Amino acid sequence: MRCSYFDAGECRSCTLMGRPYADQLAEKQRHCAGILDDPGIDWLPPVASAEDGYRNRAKMVVTGTVEAPRLGILGADGHGVDLTGCGVCSPGLRATFPVLSRFITTARLTPYDVPRRRGELKYLLLTESPDGRVMLRFVLRTDEALPRIRKHLATLLTELPQLAVVTANLQPEHKAVLEGEREIPLTDADSLRVRAGDVDLHVLPKSFFQTNTAIASALYRQGRDWIREVAPATVWDLYCGVGGFALHGAGPGRTVTGIEISPEAITAAERSRDAARLTGVSFVAGDATAYAVAAPTPPDLVVVNPPRRGIGPELSGWLETSGVRHVIYSSCYAPSLGRDLAAMPSLRPRKARLLDMFPQTRHYEVITLLERG
Repeated sequence: MRCSYFDAGECRSCTLMGRPYADQLAEKQRHCAGILDDPGIDWLPPVASAEDGYRNRAKMVVTGTVEAPRLGILGADGHGVDLTGCGVCSPGLRATFPVLSRFITTARLTPYDVPRRRGELKYLLLTESPDGRVMLRFVLRTDEALPRIRKHLATLLTELPQLAVVTANLQPEHKAVLEGEREIPLTDADSLRVRAGDVDLHVLPKSFFQTNTAIASALYRQGRDWIREVAPATVWDLYCGVGGFALHGAGPGRTVTGIEISPEAITAAERSRDAARLTGVSFVAGDATAYAVAAPTPPDLVVVNPPRRGIGPELSGWLETSGVRHVIYSSCYAPSLGRDLAAMPSLRPRKARLLDMFPQTRHYEVITLLERG
């Protein structure tokens, strides 16, 4: 894949841009295997992604002026770089950008000037489902622009009928925080239905969802296959997010519990469970480590899908001494996975698979099946 923004030095986010994709995938496999460094691991073939158009989410910084807005990223000087032609964004997302630029002008939404700390509209956050429906979030400094957004929203929905959910998020602070606490719905629908693997996930505005739906589906199905292979009676999905692993782990006679710190994510997971009419699956809003440590008895299998920092020493220590027979660990950062594995030597990686969630970059997802030795 070639990228004019990368070649011109305007955006270097995709650090592997221009390298043959087969070489990228092989390098990631070598990197991950070198970190885990266990000859006993049965490595399944890596799961490749589409090289371009794979991103289902876009975080567009809004800069420029009302008359000539720019959607993209901030340059080193604090001013905007237009990235509306970004090739890793899905074609469906790219199709919205010209219409949204015109809407900014029509609704007189003043882009936020970072160096001067002036303006209203900070970001446009977009998520697309596989069937082409889109969630749009306006991140604003205050609610001053809301009447104008509402006034012209009907026209926007006519021009972009794929917009299923529109909200405004208020983030008044001048700091590197993407969104604020207050989310204001602007459409009747407040969640985006995303088919991922075997289930429809109901993604709410502030819920985390994977950037690459095709690879997320493969990830959830791999977790499902290993759960079926092990056949546990009880499963915990720690850091469950909107419930991808927990919902795929449901089965006859099995009790599955998902734990996630975000109440909104738990609400989304419960909607997905109810829509799928799954039984034996429950969700709890709370800290994953605190939940595990306080529980009177451990489950047969634990799924962990932590953020980049990993699960940390306390949860690793609990897993090491808990007696849990199997752990499925899904990691977006192999070095933290390596540290966590070193802290629980009784749980050895038996199988592993790399999934290329982020082509053109050095990042990837790896999922491992751990078994107590």
